[in-house]
Amino acid sequence: MNRFAVIDTETTWGDAVMSVGIVIADAVTFELIDKRYYILMPFKDHGGMYTDALYANGIKPDLECSREQAMADLTDFLSNHGATAMFAYNAAFDCRHLPELNHLDWYDIMKVAAYRQHNSSIPDCADCYGTGRLKRGYGVESIYRMLSKERQYCELHNALTDAIDELMIMKLLDHEIDKYTLARI
Repeated sequence: MNRFAVIDTETTWGDAVMSVGIVIADAVTFELIDKRYYILMPFKDHGGMYTDALYANGIKPDLECSREQAMADLTDFLSNHGATAMFAYNAAFDCRHLPELNHLDWYDIMKVAAYRQHNSSIPDCADCYGTGRLKRGYGVESIYRMLSKERQYCELHNALTDAIDELMIMKLLDHEIDKYTLARI
């Protein structure tokens, strides 16, 4: 694998996908190569916890369109980059909401980031289960702060910026891409 994708979705109060952010990264350097942001019609108008973040910081979608159009463009985007591996933080959520992408190999970043044996930034005093997983504080915001030492970091809950942040978590964990085989869903 030369390139992989990291994806994030935001949903409406009715649990419909209203936006999708996706980034393509180099499998060795974890550097961002390309990105896409979709806002799905008519779902953006249905309201959700993070509706206010759809256009946060002046971010504009590459496409504001139907789900069908977005998935067709996203599939072409992945194909053009040769990306068949999809990563997400709490990947089961995004995978469940995007059945059009079930043909890809999905991996959960959280299954690496939330475990003491895979994340050396987890402090010794952190409350963990016997498996090594944090009992609390293992969401994107907490893990990003832990790894980056940026105590003021706040997750924006914009699908594109969140996908970029999740890629940064992978980069900061500093594992080779093969480490994530244990996180396949």
